Amino acid sequence: MSNRSVTHSTFVIERDYDVSAARVFAAWADKSAKERWFGPSEGEHELDFREGGREHLLAAVHGAVYTYDAQYEDIVADERIVFTYNMHRDGRRMSVSVTTVELAPSRGRTHLRYTEQGVFLDGEDSSELREQGTRELLDKLAEALAQAAAA
Repeated sequence: MSNRSVTHSTFVIERDYDVSAARVFAAWADKSAKERWFGPSEGEHELDFREGGREHLLAAVHGAVYTYDAQYEDIVADERIVFTYNMHRDGRRMSVSVTTVELAPSRGRTHLRYTEQGVFLDGEDSSELREQGTRELLDKLAEALAQAAAA
């Protein structure tokens, strides 16, 4: 009998940022801007932000090697980003996800809605841990946007 398992889950995170949708969008689209908040500060990062483009991140965290590989499926400047991605830890696939980032301007601010539909494989990860990590990344995004606005 196999020890394989599949868990499907969807989570939604919403945030408000005190900058324009264009600035939030740029924080996802520009490699140097994204590196200020996405992933660990050391590692290998490639970003080809366009429909059909790919993103790759390789980093060692707490003694494990993680890889993140994404493909951008749909991009509407300053409004929407849709991408698929998979994560590996030490060469073992942890998950495959479809993610949508929606940006809505509101009185000089931006409302971000992040929706992830994930398939978590073989107990390597869970929706709860992924959501927690994503919340932390979106908090780092807020810090990066605030620092850029202050500069």
